[in-house]
Amino acid sequence: MFGQRERDDNAIPIVQGVAVSAPSQQQKQYSGTSAAAYNNYENPHGAPLSPFVPQHEVDDVGGEFNGVKGTVQPKKYNDVGFAVAFYAHLVVMAYFLLASAGGQGDGNGYNYAGVAWCVCVCGIFALGLSTVALSFMMKFTRELIKIALFFSIGMSLATGIFGAISGQVMMAVMGFISAAFGCCYAYFVWGRIPFAAANLNTALVAIQANMGLAGVAYFFLFLAFGWSVWWSVAAGGAMANFGTFALFLFLVSYYWTHQVLQNTVHVTSAGVIGTWWFVPEEASTCFSTALMESFTRATTYSFGSICFGSLLVAIVQALRHLQHHLRGNDDFNFLVCIVDCLLACLEAIIEYLNKWAYIYVGLYGYSYIEAGKNVITLFQNKGWTAIITDDLVENVLFMLSVGIGLATGLIGLIMGKMDGDLFAGIGYDDAGTVGFV
Repeated sequence: MFGQRERDDNAIPIVQGVAVSAPSQQQKQYSGTSAAAYNNYENPHGAPLSPFVPQHEVDDVGGEFNGVKGTVQPKKYNDVGFAVAFYAHLVVMAYFLLASAGGQGDGNGYNYAGVAWCVCVCGIFALGLSTVALSFMMKFTRELIKIALFFSIGMSLATGIFGAISGQVMMAVMGFISAAFGCCYAYFVWGRIPFAAANLNTALVAIQANMGLAGVAYFFLFLAFGWSVWWSVAAGGAMANFGTFALFLFLVSYYWTHQVLQNTVHVTSAGVIGTWWFVPEEASTCFSTALMESFTRATTYSFGSICFGSLLVAIVQALRHLQHHLRGNDDFNFLVCIVDCLLACLEAIIEYLNKWAYIYVGLYGYSYIEAGKNVITLFQNKGWTAIITDDLVENVLFMLSVGIGLATGLIGLIMGKMDGDLFAGIGYDDAGTVGFV
């Protein structure tokens, strides 16, 4: 059914009737450009750096965005007010943490040794499995994209069947409609798989050449876990004193920090991959100069822009969380469902635009507003090509994430079954279920 639309494996991918060409001779001369010059928004050749388009589509430095790529911006601190607000909110949360910790006395008597042991074992297993998955994706890129398309269809179909069996008519209808749309989508984008596979394979090669990015990601994952513990103690104690009216502000704080941590990794990765494209010899080690400079830029000059976009998503996420409390009122179920749907759509749109905007922030040093404008212009000029390619790649990452998550949960389940008292220290007797979760 789909095979008739697939191009020859050796053919050059075609996007909107234009062949994706190899880098020009002028682009290749960038191999002599230092990583420091790239990461500091300088270009000794007098033209902006970008891995994505031929040089004839590049504007002069300082020119307006041409709808294809950006221009290198002067090195400066962007959106400073949002960075100051973020640090100020951390100071406030530190105060609440100290106040809550001081009022808890000797603690709650819980023993977290079993939890820590299970988390360590599952974390090491997930790390090893992720490394294997990286090599697997590089070898079978195109096949995984195809499988991911059918995986998405299969998930929708399973949802429809489950709804029909359980008597949930709306779930069944939505599941079957989603599966039908998935089949149509797969048919029409089948010819774009080679191009998406080339993009994914290039990204994987870049990550493999800069494995220090994995270290940065795990470092921020550790920070995110620590922030969750910090927030739980601080917010719990504060709300006990101030009541639930402060819940919204604490939710914004929680989601804002997690978004900032996540997007800092995103901006750092954009800078490293941009350097790797032009100067592979200076961005092909575990902890290269490009990695250090990109990380420094993401946490200094571009940090305000990261805080800006992250705050927008955090506000919507906090509103969605508050909205869930209204579901207990049967008189407003339909209205609550509509509001939840609208907020979910708004959150998805902002997060998607942020993902692209932060690439412009990491590559060129734009402020958040300018980066967002450039993303809109890019979509207007390139149509659906970029969105479809990105979606095909995300399907693969989602499928593998689900697989790794289930496998890691299985390890936790086995540990819980082998030691029934593993989580007794925190008051849970069903060690197997807790271990899987």
